[in-house]
Amino acid sequence: QVQLVESGGGLVQAGGSLRVSCVLSGRSISTYSLGWFRQAPGKEREFVASISWSGGRRDYADSVKGRFTISRDNAKNTVYLQMNTLKAEDTAVYYCAAGSYGRRGQEYNVWGQGTQVTVSS
Repeated sequence: QVQLVESGGGLVQAGGSLRVSCVLSGRSISTYSLGWFRQAPGKEREFVASISWSGGRRDYADSVKGRFTISRDNAKNTVYLQMNTLKAEDTAVYYCAAGSYGRRGQEYNVWGQGTQVTVSS
């Protein structure tokens, strides 16, 4: 069974940093493009960042560009999202996903259960 499990969420003050991780089990991550999405209370899920299977392409939502960095370690079957200069509006449940490269959720066919990130102002 192919599964994604996120970790690393938590509570951080505005201006601080946090790194969330996501491990894929059941299959090699090297064949997948990977993405991070988030959903805040009362809002729709939104795209955050994506990285191609080779790592050669990366894409970011305008709201996080310059503050967040997506990376992958195929040897560890893991994708990361480094979040710097966090803002209160970054508060959300963060989900990782595996599938095709893109910004749309429908392009991903494996999803994690989510990890809560809360930024206090």
